[in-house]
Amino acid sequence: MTDRIQLTPIGLLHTPFAHPRNLPIQSCFAPDVEGRIELYPAYINGLRDLEEFSHLILIYHFHRSPRTELVGRPFLENREHGIFAIRSPHRPNHLGLSVVRLLSIKPGILTFSGADMLDQTPLLDIKPYVSYFDHPPEVKNGWLDKHFRNGIPPENTRS
Repeated sequence: MTDRIQLTPIGLLHTPFAHPRNLPIQSCFAPDVEGRIELYPAYINGLRDLEEFSHLILIYHFHRSPRTELVGRPFLENREHGIFAIRSPHRPNHLGLSVVRLLSIKPGILTFSGADMLDQTPLLDIKPYVSYFDHPPEVKNGWLDKHFRNGIPPENTRS
């Protein structure tokens, strides 16, 4: 077992968000907010056949998270939860994940909607969202269920 893992960004995420204070708390709360992926040239061949998918899973680095916490208070709560039960950027490895809608692919540039990350965020990976795999039945949503009455999100969905 290795103690160290090294990840190399494959590109940069460009979004309208320069500061965390205006960030949507999740991509589903920003369906009309567009972003762009600037994919580094070495990875462009990896885009083959991606245009056949409507949604992507983006994995990125919370590069501006200044600290690591094992307990935190999420936006919708007044009480603290363990870091693995929330989606705070202040995680041990500072990894973020967003499901976004793919709008277009041009050489080295992917446009998407559902941007919920900071501008200039390092992109680590792109995976196609596949409803057969990524949408399991009978999901439990833990402490979040009380905030989404009948599946309707709370009014204020920005941090």
